[in-house]
Amino acid sequence: MTGTQRNLLMFGAMAALIVLTGFTQSWNSALAIINMGLISAVMALGVNIQWGYAGLYNVGTMGFVALGSLAAVLVGLDPVPGAWEAGGLRIFGALAFGALVIALAALIYRRMDRGKTRALAVAALLAGGFILYRFLLDPAVDAVEAINPAVQGNLGGLGLPILLSWPVGALLAAGAGWLIGKTALGLRSDYLAIATLGIAEIVIAVLKNEDWLARGVKNVVDIPRPVPYEVDLRANPDFLSVVQWFGADPVSAAAVAVKLCYAGLFLAVLLLLIWLSEAALHSPWGRMMRAIRDNEVAASAMGKDVTRRHLQVFVLGCAVLGIAGAMLATMESQLTPGAFQPLRFTFLIWVMVVVGGSGNNWGAVLGGMLIWYLWVQVEPWGSSLMSLVTSGMADGSPLKQHLIDSAAHMRLLVMGVILIVVLRFRPAGLIPGK
Repeated sequence: MTGTQRNLLMFGAMAALIVLTGFTQSWNSALAIINMGLISAVMALGVNIQWGYAGLYNVGTMGFVALGSLAAVLVGLDPVPGAWEAGGLRIFGALAFGALVIALAALIYRRMDRGKTRALAVAALLAGGFILYRFLLDPAVDAVEAINPAVQGNLGGLGLPILLSWPVGALLAAGAGWLIGKTALGLRSDYLAIATLGIAEIVIAVLKNEDWLARGVKNVVDIPRPVPYEVDLRANPDFLSVVQWFGADPVSAAAVAVKLCYAGLFLAVLLLLIWLSEAALHSPWGRMMRAIRDNEVAASAMGKDVTRRHLQVFVLGCAVLGIAGAMLATMESQLTPGAFQPLRFTFLIWVMVVVGGSGNNWGAVLGGMLIWYLWVQVEPWGSSLMSLVTSGMADGSPLKQHLIDSAAHMRLLVMGVILIVVLRFRPAGLIPGK
C-alpha cells in the first residue's frame, strides 16, 4: 500500500466514524463534531507551521486564539450608543500615551551608556508615565463601563460584516506574534515556551478584567452570525416545504441546516489554508525553513538569517491561530474569556499535531479531526462502560458510585494514553512529515 493510499484510508476511516455517529446518535451531533473538528484542524495547522516547519515551541496558543475571538467582537458588534462620546477616544488616547512612554524608555535604554544613570532615567520615566497613564485611563474606563452595564458597559464594535473579523483576527494575532517574536525568539526553546505561555496568560487576564473592551467575565453573547438563525429558517415557507418533503422535524432540520452552512464556510477556509501552506512548504522558502529546523548552525553558516526566518514563521502560525479564534467566536456567537483554558487550547492542540504528524499539513488536519472526535465521544463512552462494569454491584455501593463519578475523567486518561502510545510506537505521527 502506497503512502497516498494509506492516508486516504485514514481520512476515510475518520469520515466513517462521523457518519456512524450521525446514524447512531444524531446528525446534529455529528455536524457539531465536524464544525469544531474543522476549527481544531485550523488551530493544529497553525501550531504545525511553527513547530513542524521551524521547530518553534509555542505553548501560548490560547492567547492568539483569544485575540482572534476578540476580533469578532470588535468587528461584528454595533457600537454602543454614547460609549465613544463618554470615554472611548480618551481610552485610546491613554493607550497611545502608554505606548509612547514604553517607546521612549526603550530609546533611552538604547542610547544611554550602561550604568546607574540609565537605570534611574528609565525607571523614573516608566514610573511617572504609569501614574499619568492611569490618571488618563481610569476616568475614561469608568465612564464607558457605566453605560448600561447590565448588558453592555463596553465600546462595542464597528458593525461590519462578521466574516471580516476572520482576517482581522489573523492580523491581531499576527501583530501580537510579531511583538512577542521580537522579544522572545532569541531565547532557547524551553525559555520560549515559558515566555509564550506567560504572554498568553496576560492576554487572557486582560480580556477577563477590561470590561470596556469586551465585557470581561460578563461575556459577550450577541455576536452576529454569517448564517441564518434557526428561528428564521423555521419561519421560512420555502424551508418548511423542503423539510416536509423529506418528512423531517423542522426544529432538527433547522439546526442541521445551520451547522451545514458553518461546515461549508469552515471547510472553505481550511482548504484555502492547506493550499497556501502546502505551496509554502514545497517552495524554496519552505525548504529553507526545514533546513533551519534540522540544523540552525549549518543554515546560519550558509548565510541564512535564522532569527528573521523564525519571526516570519512564528507570525504566520499566530495568524492562522487568530483565524481559528475568530471562527470559534463566530460559531458560538459569544466571547467567553474563561473558556480559554490551557487544557483545551494548548495541550489538546499539541496532541493533535503530535498524533497527526509534525511537519505534515494533512497530518495536522487528520490529528485535529480525530482528537476532537475522541475528546467529545470518550466521555459518553466512558459513562456507558462504567455503567456496564458496575451493573452487577448493589445500588448505593461506594465503589459503584466512585467508578461512575470517575467516568468524567475518562477523556483525560484516554488523551494521555493516546499521546504515550503514539510517541512510543509511531513518534512521527499518523502522517509523518518528510
